[in-house]
Amino acid sequence: MKALIIDDERLARTELKRLLTPFKEINVVGEAVNADDALEKIQELKPDLLFLDIQMPGKTGFEMLEELDSVPTVIFVTAYDEYAIKAFDYNALDYLLKPIEPNRLEETVNKLIEKKRKKTISELDKNTLTEGDQVFVKDGEKCWFVKLENVRLFESEGNYVRIYFGENKPLILRTLNYLDERLDDKTFFRANRKHIVNLKWIASIEPWLNGGLLVKLKDGQKVEVSRRQAIKFKDMLSL
Repeated sequence: MKALIIDDERLARTELKRLLTPFKEINVVGEAVNADDALEKIQELKPDLLFLDIQMPGKTGFEMLEELDSVPTVIFVTAYDEYAIKAFDYNALDYLLKPIEPNRLEETVNKLIEKKRKKTISELDKNTLTEGDQVFVKDGEKCWFVKLENVRLFESEGNYVRIYFGENKPLILRTLNYLDERLDDKTFFRANRKHIVNLKWIASIEPWLNGGLLVKLKDGQKVEVSRRQAIKFKDMLSL
């Protein structure tokens, strides 16, 4: 796993690199001294993992992430615990406080290994996004790291898709057809031409007009399943 260390303090970078030496699963391919330097290194080195300081001269680590179209796995490393809640709003894998304790770092590396182990060969071959995957979502000045199991609904709005999770419903520049091809059909079902629903968020189902179905999600939202998709839906979920 290729890792990039991003920290404006040289001693902090050196110490973290030393602490990572015993973990052969992680290959530190580079270091960056600030956000702008990191953006260039990410484009050049294409790391799988970022050890990211938050408070740096110029842009913060959070601001740097907002400029990325595709975000590697992120582990925040900082001397300030005041950022912990915000860091987890970004769905970072972990949050390490300086000075880093070796045992705490080992816990983090074990999380990484477990995450990698859970990816099956078939998922990798298909490049399918499953409920356990985490995606980066950006809408204007706001951005989130979202675990797909928490997304209950995708709704088409032209060439954009609105994503519903928690109290949020950002709009992204993707088509519903694109997402339909990428998402695991064991969890995500194309209900009609405008909606993809997370099957695990369905609270109830009832017959609807013209042979269709009406599904009610756990948050109260209702989505119509078209007649053609209702046939497929019944075949998928019937004994």
